[in-house]
Amino acid sequence: MRAIDILMEEHRNIERVLDALEIMAGHLSRGGEVRPGFFLEAAAFCAEYADGVHHHKEEDVLFESIVAGGMPADQGPIPVMLTEHEQGRAFTRGIREAALRLEQGAEGARRDLVAHASGYVALLRDHIAKEDEVLFPMADGLLSDAAQAEVLAAFRRAEQEDHGGETVRRLLALASRLQREAVAVSGS
Repeated sequence: MRAIDILMEEHRNIERVLDALEIMAGHLSRGGEVRPGFFLEAAAFCAEYADGVHHHKEEDVLFESIVAGGMPADQGPIPVMLTEHEQGRAFTRGIREAALRLEQGAEGARRDLVAHASGYVALLRDHIAKEDEVLFPMADGLLSDAAQAEVLAAFRRAEQEDHGGETVRRLLALASRLQREAVAVSGS
């Protein structure tokens, strides 16, 4: 398995939560009831898995390796991806804050929650497409076999730092719960 394959598999896991967020934000925008905890849990997944697990591997391992392989760090895909990671973090904070306000019955919380969740979904879908279709194929072309092996080894070390994947297993179980809840609400 290549390091890029691991990142793409993580993208598929993130997309499961994006699908659930999109369903629940749509339901909320149409006046439906959604427990605020759904959005708090989705924001936790986004912060811990999408950002903590996945973006950590990209920013601290892959991006550094492809810059060492010749891709400029200050122009092209890398600064775009880093900017979008920051935008994702801002949306995640917005989801969390709006969900807490919704929980308290605050005016405008529903609207803000829908806006932050919808913005996050749109950003991440576009971001994932750019990485899968542009950045990752470029990385494959830039990285030697030895560099590919180093990146993969660094990913494996990161996974071991997670007590053998305990956090990832917990977060993937959360993703499954969020997905089931969204499907139940949508009736699909």
